Amino acid sequence: MSSSRRVLITGAAGNLGSRLVRRLAGEVEFVRAMIHRRPLPDMLASAPGVEPMQADLARPETLPPCLDGVDTIVHFAGVLFRARPERFLPRTNTRWFSNLLDAALAARVSRVILISFPHVEGLTTTEHPATDRLDGQPLSVHARTRLEEERVLYERTRGTQTTPVVLRSATIYGKGVLMVEAARRLARLRLLGVWREPTCYHFLQIADFIEAAAAAVVNETVRGTYGLGDEQPMTIQQFLDGATGVWGLPRPWRLPWWVILAAATASEAFAGTFRTVAPLTRDFVRLGRVPHCCDTRRMRSELLPQLKYPTFATGKETLG
Repeated sequence: MSSSRRVLITGAAGNLGSRLVRRLAGEVEFVRAMIHRRPLPDMLASAPGVEPMQADLARPETLPPCLDGVDTIVHFAGVLFRARPERFLPRTNTRWFSNLLDAALAARVSRVILISFPHVEGLTTTEHPATDRLDGQPLSVHARTRLEEERVLYERTRGTQTTPVVLRSATIYGKGVLMVEAARRLARLRLLGVWREPTCYHFLQIADFIEAAAAAVVNETVRGTYGLGDEQPMTIQQFLDGATGVWGLPRPWRLPWWVILAAATASEAFAGTFRTVAPLTRDFVRLGRVPHCCDTRRMRSELLPQLKYPTFATGKETLG
């Protein structure tokens, strides 16, 4: 049975946004797929119930037509793989989201879902997982600006008819996930490395992430912050060893921390000089060095009681 929800997805041409568009098409009344420069794939743009629409989050005047008739927003849009993120993330994360929220409140949208991650609380562990705190002091600019988005969402929807929802997702993996494919390319070149100190991560297979996000759209009672993750956190070193094993490629080098940071510095310098993408930045390394774990109890009770891939052991073959 389909839902009467009328959904706007920002960043709809992106890696995760396009998958949620595909998942919701035909299940909700319509999915308005907001794009900026990159178009939707033809098959997705022509799918029943999908309405591609171009807008620019940096230009607030382009947003009201996208929100016309919409009752739910899922916000993915952002900028990745660019050098010196400290220069642009306060704009592309916080300011762009603020523009979207202005338009959403003016249009009386009933629900805004922000895709976030547990790093916003700083270091978290299995004993003390990320919950719904907004008082974290994260090290990376990626996490600080996303935390500011969460704060803006909660503060500005207080006393309005707009329900705030934050999905703090563990590290997402699966075939086609951008960071995973970057690791695969580096492994083929024997350039994949990771720091020596074991760093605990919480993971989530991409199909389970999409199901949880879809449930957040269609479930009428959803409200507040949800931690999304599987049943068995593990170290990033174990994850990369397992991934390269599935690919039949060499295990990543174990390197001193300073070597990884130097590689990120070189990557940013090259990208800045030649105006190309930066697959590795110093801020990404700072983000990655922080252990993170989610409290997933609300996810299990309200969004996704049963995961398709409850552990990496059950999901790693999807990396092939």
